Formats: sequence, C-alpha cells, structure tokens
Amino acid sequence: MPFSIKFTARGHPNVKSTHKTTFMTTMEDELSKRGDCIIVVGSEMGLRGMPNEAKRLAREEDTQITFRLTVDDLVFEAQGHGHPDLEYTDPVDMVARRSSYTCGRTLMIDSNKTSMEIPEAVVEALKNPKTMVQIEITYEKKPIRGSINLTRP
Repeated sequence: MPFSIKFTARGHPNVKSTHKTTFMTTMEDELSKRGDCIIVVGSEMGLRGMPNEAKRLAREEDTQITFRLTVDDLVFEAQGHGHPDLEYTDPVDMVARRSSYTCGRTLMIDSNKTSMEIPEAVVEALKNPKTMVQIEITYEKKPIRGSINLTRP
C-alpha cells in the first residue's frame, strides 16, 4: 500500500532548473543564481522532518519513490528508488539524484528526471515568487528491477 506525504513550497525569481544530475527543494527562503538544481524555496519540509514511515520505506531498495510537483494545472513528476544508505537527516533540503550517491540530503537515487528535464512552462511558473507549489512524495513497494517473482500453487 503506497504511503504519501504532501506539503507546499513556493517559487523564486532565481530558479534556473539547469542541473544535469539532480533537482532539489529547500526550506530556505532565498536562492542565489548559482543554485541551478534548486526548483523551489520555502518548502514546509526537509528530509529530517519526514514521517518515520517514509524514512523506513526509503531505506528499502524495492521502494519506488515518486516526486510530484503541481503548479496550477502544470505537473512535473519523477521516479527514483530507495536505498539502505538513505539517511534522511538534512533538516532543510531534499535532493533527487540520477546517480546512486547517498548522503543526508538524498531523497531518492536513480531518478529518471533532473532539474533540466522539468518542462519549460513549469520552470517559468517556478520563477514567480508568488507561485505556490504543491508537492507530493509517494513511497510504494515494487519488485526489485531484474528480479523474478515465483509463486507456487
């Protein structure tokens, strides 16, 4: 059974969304022009604040993690996976990574999307500081890639 958490964030004029390997949310209110992976600011949640069930599921390799960002009628969605080394200790940030690198800021690994793959219409909306963003992160157990499920009668 899937487990989901929902929270809000907002846009910022310095959103670039040009990073090739990650995208990130932050609880910080400001964003420098160097933050090319940050897609929202003022998030209501960092990884350390996630519910214990999300943290538990994130540490299992057969968990698919779906990040869904909605702005008005525009949607960006990315899928990645859990890993036993995900710590979820950062109080401020969440980073989705295309790679398998893990640290206290890593939300998910093997993300199928990065910040540079967010549709232009979504990026333009995220550049408006008045834009309110809805974020939903869903954790769902899936068979491990390449595994075979055997059942006996």
